[in-house]
Amino acid sequence: MLKRSLMAVSTTALLSGLGVPVFAETPFDGPTTGPAAAQGKSIVVVAGDLKNGGILGVTNGVEEAVDTIGWNLRVLDGAGSIQGRTAAIGQALALNPDGIIINGFDTVEQQAALEGVVRANIPIVAWHSGPKIGCDAPGGIFANVSTDAMTVSEVAAEWAIKDAGDGVGAIIFTDSTYQIAIDKADRIKETIESMGGTVLEYVDTPIADTSSRMGPLTTSLLQKYGDSWTHALAINDLYFDFMGPALAAVGINSADGPQAGSAGDGSEAAFQRIRSGNYQTITVAEPLNLQGWQLVDELNRAIQGEACSGYVTSPALVTQEGLAKLGDSNEFDPDSPYRQAYSAIWGK
Repeated sequence: MLKRSLMAVSTTALLSGLGVPVFAETPFDGPTTGPAAAQGKSIVVVAGDLKNGGILGVTNGVEEAVDTIGWNLRVLDGAGSIQGRTAAIGQALALNPDGIIINGFDTVEQQAALEGVVRANIPIVAWHSGPKIGCDAPGGIFANVSTDAMTVSEVAAEWAIKDAGDGVGAIIFTDSTYQIAIDKADRIKETIESMGGTVLEYVDTPIADTSSRMGPLTTSLLQKYGDSWTHALAINDLYFDFMGPALAAVGINSADGPQAGSAGDGSEAAFQRIRSGNYQTITVAEPLNLQGWQLVDELNRAIQGEACSGYVTSPALVTQEGLAKLGDSNEFDPDSPYRQAYSAIWGK
């Protein structure tokens, strides 16, 4: 059954003042040519933390694409810690796969471990491995798949300004473990301040520890800023998995408390919160399933010595009004024939 979904809105459309996403069937704007599927390959996904909805969504897309291309797949979970990710890379290297997908963590953090993969001549592609997106990313990455993170950040910040005007008092949540998270938070701050808004505080707290940290943090920030805290902006939806209960515990409902908006990645839990008006107002979503297919296509190119496609996907602003038009879907899966396009490239 064809699933209606948010259109992959262009940067121009997102920044033109539209309050809701556009819904329409769209042509696939990615590659149309490339190598046929390499035969009999085995690959490994090293996931930064499968509790992260973005990482999980991309992994699901990879699994779907691998079923089509006809490869074998192992998924290893770094479980949200630096040590766990190092161990997972070591385990992946020991499997001697034909390719490795780094899913959702910074290659700078794992430089020493990845040098072993490069020395073994195992091709590497990545999702969100650092600030440079596209071909030939640092750390021996053949292709770093992502939307334009700065565009995503600007869209989230501009939503807050449009929602509150120059009376916005924002608190930004980021994680300095990841350079891309720092860059996204910095762009959110710059955008809000350049438009006349106020950033009350810039909070650095690890994504992996949100379940234990966000409740107490929320309570202390409420005590510190009170009603001047109008908007909570985060570099990932996961922060808001645990903010709502803290607000509810002190009797603040979703409509009256700080309005939450995320600059990525569009997790299923975030969609559910936005749909129900439950302590999150918007997210700027990436086409996670499509990106999973792109990772497999890029790895197929790398394995065969072909050039990276250079494709960069577009994000979408997700609102309650937009989700009402989606029916029951809780993911941003563009209504474009990307599955058919990649299958045709691979000869499947």
